[in-house]
Amino acid sequence: MVALAAAAAVALSSFPAPAQAGRGLPTIRDAEIEQLLRDYTRPILKAAGLSDQNVRVVIINDRSFNAFVMDAHRIFVNAGTLMRTKTPNEVIGVFAHETGHIVGGHLSKMRQELAHAQTAAIVAMLLGVGAMVAGARSNSFSGGLDMANIGAAAMQAPQSYIQHYLLSYQRAQEEQADRAAVRFLTMTHQSAKGMYDIFKRLSNETMFSARYMVDPYAQNHPMPAERMAELANLVKTPYWNEKDPPELQFRQDMMRAKLYGFLDGANEVLRRYPLSDTSMPARYARAIVAYRFGDVRDAVAQIDGLIKAMPNYPYFYELKGQALLDGGHPALAITPLRRAVALAPSPALIQILLAKALVATNNAKIAVQAIPLLRTALIKEPESAEAYDELAMAYGRKNDIPHADLASAEAAFARGDNRTARALAARAKMRFPVGSPGWVKADDIVAFNKNAKRNPLFSLP
Repeated sequence: MVALAAAAAVALSSFPAPAQAGRGLPTIRDAEIEQLLRDYTRPILKAAGLSDQNVRVVIINDRSFNAFVMDAHRIFVNAGTLMRTKTPNEVIGVFAHETGHIVGGHLSKMRQELAHAQTAAIVAMLLGVGAMVAGARSNSFSGGLDMANIGAAAMQAPQSYIQHYLLSYQRAQEEQADRAAVRFLTMTHQSAKGMYDIFKRLSNETMFSARYMVDPYAQNHPMPAERMAELANLVKTPYWNEKDPPELQFRQDMMRAKLYGFLDGANEVLRRYPLSDTSMPARYARAIVAYRFGDVRDAVAQIDGLIKAMPNYPYFYELKGQALLDGGHPALAITPLRRAVALAPSPALIQILLAKALVATNNAKIAVQAIPLLRTALIKEPESAEAYDELAMAYGRKNDIPHADLASAEAAFARGDNRTARALAARAKMRFPVGSPGWVKADDIVAFNKNAKRNPLFSLP
């Protein structure tokens, strides 16, 4: 279920290519979905007093239901959560719960509790070692009580104690996050029904599979019956019957269709969205399947039908450009991608895709148009390795070798390959005039391990 990923408890482009957030979690980047999730979280974060903390949602490429926080600036949500939640209010309820964890400072508090528990465990373990030594000595003189075995048991007991203690503490945090979530939803005049409904569905599944075998003290969340009983008393706010706006429900349905279209096989998508379903989400999912598994001409024809029906929807143009680019027609992809950039409210990811099409034409005059696009996109996406790769190629087409080397260094740095980044940055540094912006940026990358307080990718030359 929705989880707080504590250090003690966790062993941890364009869509659908996975990226790496935190270098270890496979993530999905998509302009359309991310914009919707920003719109979902904005009122909640404002109510929680977090508007200025740059909290963003990271989508994990995982089909299970889960959401969690690892710091005060990111809410992680599995793709499976977005696919299983049927209404915007359900997703917003999940985000409200996770915002409750951030506001409560639960991650830092859990670390403190872990430190306290470890101290107690170390003391108990030392006592266990003492008992084993004493037992060994006594057993050499008599056939009395086996103190060595008692000592061994005492050494094992602290691990069980830590587990139960921390899980009990974390269950309390989950209850606090539920209460905070209802408060934020009420402050924003939104219903808590969606949160209750999705937790109820999940709790029913848990109760069915674990009714006779789950230890209630070995759970990191309250047991389903307890949690739902508590929630039932909290969620009946004056806004219980408040409904999601139809346009928001439409965007939710489009998001789910997109995720299923990109993550499921063709047969699964067509079963979920049969040809008899003529709704826009169904047509969207089938167009994505045509792009992924069919002929590019068929995919473009289906996407053109979507564009005709909704000519100002930016993400249809993005999909058309992506289909043409991946189908080997980068020059034809440029026009729809330019249109997508013009229409989208936050087009940084689409700008990177457009730049990729410009560079892929292998026409130097066209490719250099990618440079200002990528510079603009990198203000919003300063750690995008893909953007730096395209920037390096664009500078290469321009025969600007110093900036090409620097962009390649930044790409390597964004991927976590510091050794390659330093080597490329050192070469770029030799090509720039001393003290110039490019020289300074290259020098920052070369010296990063000596002064790791500032990430050199966050200050463009």
